[in-house]
Amino acid sequence: MHFYSIEGFGSMIRDRGRTGAYADALRAAVSPDSVVLDIGTGSGILAFLACRFGARKVYAIEPGEVIQLARAAAAANGFADRIEFIQGISTRVNLPEKVDVIVAEIHGVLPAFEASLLSVMDARDRFLAPGGRLIPQRETLWAALVNAPATYGRLVEPWENNGYGLDYQATRDKAVNQFNRLRPSGDNLVSEPRCWGTLDYRTLSSPNLAGQVLWTLDRATTVHGLAAWFDCETADGIGFSNSPGSRPEAAFGQAFFSWPRPVQLSAGDQVAVHIRADLAGEDYIWRWNTDVTMGADTSRTRVSFRQSTFLGAPLSPESLRKRARTFVPALNEDGCIAREILRQMADGLPLDQIAQNVATQFPRRFPTWQNALDHVADLSAKYSL
Repeated sequence: MHFYSIEGFGSMIRDRGRTGAYADALRAAVSPDSVVLDIGTGSGILAFLACRFGARKVYAIEPGEVIQLARAAAAANGFADRIEFIQGISTRVNLPEKVDVIVAEIHGVLPAFEASLLSVMDARDRFLAPGGRLIPQRETLWAALVNAPATYGRLVEPWENNGYGLDYQATRDKAVNQFNRLRPSGDNLVSEPRCWGTLDYRTLSSPNLAGQVLWTLDRATTVHGLAAWFDCETADGIGFSNSPGSRPEAAFGQAFFSWPRPVQLSAGDQVAVHIRADLAGEDYIWRWNTDVTMGADTSRTRVSFRQSTFLGAPLSPESLRKRARTFVPALNEDGCIAREILRQMADGLPLDQIAQNVATQFPRRFPTWQNALDHVADLSAKYSL
């Protein structure tokens, strides 16, 4: 059984700038005859606000078990008769009618998070009625160069100075290619923010992002990497930002794309960074490629970095081999157990009988019937109707 933390959902509610912007957009979009779809309802607060503003019907979709708490809160607040809770992934759900408003608060630190953009595009194309409203409707992506010695130090110091004389260079190389969080102050920014992308959800056609930013330094400074954030427009004239220093209670923070090493830059140096996010399976691979040139002479490159979260993943040659297009798999013991359990589920056996059967068949893995039942129940929760 998998458990979750309620704290994260509470932090989103405490973020008044974010929640208030969604609430104001819902108030402007919802009428007494509106049907609303809330993707990633979580604790249910946006579904509840849609009801409070007069929605006739709300479909609230959430894959996690927190949906049980949302159901209880809906009943406590008198909204249970107007909200249909659906536990699942929105791209795998069908609705019986078109909706007038789609609201989706499924960000991470940046809007490209897991399958968030794909989910919004899919819901827009399948569920939104002509003339319907999307919340949010647009987001703008920003980046700036940062001097962040404390954050950078926490990232690399354990692998550079472990106190035992051990060589962790390989681990350090992974660490500087991972996606991290940062909460910089205005003093950490050593360049003007630059826009590297805009997401208009009304016309968005790809879940992948790409953009390039260019800075010319106006003073000498040390740079440890990039900070990235977004401005969210939930409706015309309504929105919020997670820009550095904007709101101390902001739940998101900012993304930190570190460089492999700090770089001392001089006034007049140019820094060009190409940022890209590509959806791979259920999450994104981020790339940030940096070129620093001396002054305006772009032929005199001082620094060139090629970084990616793929390079930060500790993937073994064996795991990569098993993902190759030509690989012919053979089931290991876990696969054989899963196949046997799913076969018996398909035959219509109850879980206690399946557990007894697999405990007998795989005694080394399941020394007791309860061990087997726990495992069978996990697969049942994942695959059964």
